Order: sequence, then structure tokens, then C-alpha cells
Amino acid sequence: MRILAWRLEARGYRVCNIGYETRVDGIEHAVREVKAKLTDCAVDQGVVHFVTHSLGGLVLRALLADEPPALPGRAVMLAPPNQGSEIADRLHRLGWLEPVLGSLAVQLGTNEGDLPQTLPAPSIPFGVIAGDTWINPAGPLWLPSPHDGTVSVASTRLAGMTDHIVLPYTHTFIVNAGPVADQVNSFLRHERFDRE
Repeated sequence: MRILAWRLEARGYRVCNIGYETRVDGIEHAVREVKAKLTDCAVDQGVVHFVTHSLGGLVLRALLADEPPALPGRAVMLAPPNQGSEIADRLHRLGWLEPVLGSLAVQLGTNEGDLPQTLPAPSIPFGVIAGDTWINPAGPLWLPSPHDGTVSVASTRLAGMTDHIVLPYTHTFIVNAGPVADQVNSFLRHERFDRE
């Protein structure tokens, strides 16, 4: 997220680039870690906006369900598995998911009881940017088209979103693209993506 942070700083935002451990037992661990770093970072700055990538969208949903912000801003989710991950389903069935990605990854499936289905939508206006270009060879084998090689465009959608846009980037590199930063800026400022 460092390149995206630089791009947003150039557009006038004060950016706190918050990381968290993903190989944990449950999302609560990631939420605690992010909450502690948010407290250090977001002093009396007023409104706080969020920009997430992938699993970060689910962490944000859990964070806002636990503690809605006092001065709510907006959120942009980049390539979030809001409806779960079809790849997580497949790797779990093969027995590869937990050894490779940890216990939290096992909870990221598409079934009704899996984590993405149990988290509420964000309590603030949010937009979603999905990618539809892939380099991951498993993508076309395991995901419905269109997809970014890791998350299907359909899985990024979430009831209650204010706007949704699909851009020609892969799951990993969507965070680095200048046009993505432009769209993030548009949503944070105007609560909509720029389609002109």
C-alpha cells in the first residue's frame, strides 16, 4: 500500500499506512491490532477515511461493527472478498489452505457460516473497486469471470455499497495504479467514482 499512500499524500491527505498480521486465528486479532494503530495515528484530525485492500475490507467491516467512528468518513475497498473467496473454498477442500495461509484463511469461504457472510456492511458510505485482469494461473481455473486472479468481481459486491467500479488491474497490483488512486480520491471527496 506504500505507493498508494504516496499518491494520496500528493493529493493532500494525511495517510497512516496500517498493516496487521494475517496469519492469526481470527479476525478479532487483526481488528485489535488495527484499532491500536489507529489510536496512535488518528489524533484530533476530524473525519477519518479508510482505504483497504483485499482482506482489509473484511477487517474494516469487523472494526466498524465493533466500534463505529465518532466522526465517520468514507471508505474505499480495493478487491475485497466481500462474498468470500472461491479460491479459499477450493484450497480448504484440498487441505492446503490452513498450512499455507493460516487459520483465518479457513474462515474466508463463500458458505453461509463463513466470515464474509456474517460481517455487517460498513456503517459509513463505501465504494468498491474491483479488478478484472489476472496473472495468477489458478484464477481462470477456480474463479468465475470476470476476476482479478484472486477475487471474482461478483464477490467484491456488497449490499449497501454507494458505488462500484471495475478497473483493468490484477489483485496484487491494483493498489499501485495511478488511475486507482484517482478513483479513491474521487470517492473520498465526492462519494462516487469518476466515470468521465
